[in-house]
Amino acid sequence: MAKTLSISGIMDNQSPKCVVTTRMSFQIPIVSFVVPCYKLADFLPECINSILSQSFSSLEVLIMDDCSPDHTSDVARSFSDPRINYIRNDHNLGALRNYNKGIQLCRGKYIWLISADDYLRRPYILERYVKLMETHQTVGYSFCPGYRVSDGQETGLLQGSTYGRRNRVVSGHKFLKRVLDCCFILSPSVLARRECYEAISMFPLDVTWAGEPVDLIWGGDWYLWCMFALHYDVAYFAEPMVCYREHDQSYTTLVTSESTLNCVRADIAVPWMIKKCADDKGMHDVTRICLKAIAKEYARHLSGKLYRSATSTITLQDFKESLKANIGTEAEKVWIGDHALSIFYTNKADTHYEREDFQTARALYSIALRHDPHYARAKLKLTLLSLGKVGDYIRQFLVFIRHRRERRKQR
Repeated sequence: MAKTLSISGIMDNQSPKCVVTTRMSFQIPIVSFVVPCYKLADFLPECINSILSQSFSSLEVLIMDDCSPDHTSDVARSFSDPRINYIRNDHNLGALRNYNKGIQLCRGKYIWLISADDYLRRPYILERYVKLMETHQTVGYSFCPGYRVSDGQETGLLQGSTYGRRNRVVSGHKFLKRVLDCCFILSPSVLARRECYEAISMFPLDVTWAGEPVDLIWGGDWYLWCMFALHYDVAYFAEPMVCYREHDQSYTTLVTSESTLNCVRADIAVPWMIKKCADDKGMHDVTRICLKAIAKEYARHLSGKLYRSATSTITLQDFKESLKANIGTEAEKVWIGDHALSIFYTNKADTHYEREDFQTARALYSIALRHDPHYARAKLKLTLLSLGKVGDYIRQFLVFIRHRRERRKQR
């Protein structure tokens, strides 16, 4: 029989009381699933059933109902499996606080965070993950690509969620170089050690960076995967074994022009935060990676960074003010500013080159090199442009070689 009890103080002194419905399973599970749910009752059964049907059965499921106004409670209580615990907050905590609350309630050695609108695509994914992580104690988390789901149908592999065509275990610092450049990790696919959250970090709350508030609802998972990679290796499974649902209520669909400013702040703040942690721990190999990542993020927003439903563009004045306000030494700010502008003007030059406006392209490549004379990409392209047709042929050949090399890396 389900038992209802009241608990408080899970997060901090400000945490609300909540109602927990549990079947009181006393066996400590190996894996804990945290399933936040807010107005997602219709999707919840598919998510929960995909977990319960796993071939690896030592698990618990925490349905974290963030005071949802729909029939989430009815759906959650319809399950009779003793491994399911239903927790309903007295009032809405917001996504990140709800996740953190769930993490602190977990009993498992490993933790899987998966939103109620996503689900596991293969019944053996958990077994594969646990087996690898039990064998490789240096691995902090495992992940895989996923399929996009729209209107209940798989619509193809989620673009940007792959890390090659073969399974691999990667050194954390090597992995950081890639993931800091762009977060390609599909969050519903991640199984992490509980100690990663307990000893390193949970989702950061009430973040202020460069004097401005930053809501890491956008970049919080990216921050965690980077922080964990500072301390652990990372495992990747090439098979797409999860499904990511796109619908009108998903956060990435709701990104608007009003919220893109927060996205800009988060995109810049995360690599700065990782750099600070690396500096504090004397991980100097990571510092340079972070500086490059910051410069690239600025360049992307200067050019116009695409989100699913909006585009983020900042002006040169916005860029200068942001860089001035950010934490860091003057030498770091100068280097970031010059390198970001070099990337930005090189990108603009590439656009004009494709339009066969070679005169403007040449001028922009030159401007890029004035900002960063050592930027190899701008230097090479300006040199090839000066060679006329021969340079065009060489440039096309280099593009072909780069694409072939990238395809080989994907195998």
